[in-house]
Amino acid sequence: MPAISDEVRYRLLTLLSEHPQASQRDLARELDVSVGKVNYCLKALMRKGWLKAKNFTNSRKKSAYLYLLTPKGIEEKVNLTYTFLRIKMKEYDDLGLEIERLTAEVRDLDAARQRERSETT
Repeated sequence: MPAISDEVRYRLLTLLSEHPQASQRDLARELDVSVGKVNYCLKALMRKGWLKAKNFTNSRKKSAYLYLLTPKGIEEKVNLTYTFLRIKMKEYDDLGLEIERLTAEVRDLDAARQRERSETT
């Protein structure tokens, strides 16, 4: 099975830090991936020492898991957050430049269309 992408790892660690009692089915639905992939990812995070699972009982099922980020897991989440913040800031800056370029292009095309109309009348 392929390695877990940074994005899936980030999103999974974020979800687990906010909802440690979430079921694998809940996580799969939130991440828009299969339950099998979630299971694989959780096991990989546990092998890395970033996550631990504790059994607990809840009213829906006889037993469920509580997923807790370890100190190493919290550190990894912080590192991934910084990485994604830098990526998103660059995307934001690039998008701003693209919007400026498209706005200028529309303005130029509109001006050319106006000139063409005035020349034909």
